[in-house]
Amino acid sequence: MFNLILFGPPGAGKGTQAVKIADKFGWKHVSTGDILRAEVSQGTPLGLKVKSVMEAGHLVSDDLLIEIMESVFVGNKHVNGFVLDGFPRTLNQAQELDRMLLKHNRKVNLVLALKVDEKELVTRLLIRAQEQGRKDDTEEVIKNRLVQYHHHTQPLIDYYQEKGLFKEVKGVGGIDEIFTSLSREIETWK
Repeated sequence: MFNLILFGPPGAGKGTQAVKIADKFGWKHVSTGDILRAEVSQGTPLGLKVKSVMEAGHLVSDDLLIEIMESVFVGNKHVNGFVLDGFPRTLNQAQELDRMLLKHNRKVNLVLALKVDEKELVTRLLIRAQEQGRKDDTEEVIKNRLVQYHHHTQPLIDYYQEKGLFKEVKGVGGIDEIFTSLSREIETWK
């Protein structure tokens, strides 16, 4: 069982790469956002809990996110690996994830982060905003999102660096070129 966490700032292409990695290695791609939306749309007990939290305008608690992640791990015992996309987002979530995985005799094996300079990210996100008609995604808003990402992610990077599990990968170039670099890192750690 290989458990990979993939980090990347908005616009780095993390979602695209996470899906490609899962396909190549036969792992399950786990996006907390996708899971939350699916649970809500299916009206599951967990979905009803999440829906009430979201409708009240609150963030889903760390405890509830860990409960969701645990249900994914337990419900997919046949899978030989996971690519976590968008989770953990806080140091507390990382620590809780470790505790939950330990309970199931599993662990995080590797944390990869796509490294893209801010100018490139802003350009990508402005183009994406224009293509998707998102007029609220101004350069100022995008730069603020990047500041928030780095502020919240740095403690996670420190946490995983201390464990010897963190590696940065250049996130600039073609999709396949970046994917090759990520795959090479995974192969090195497997």
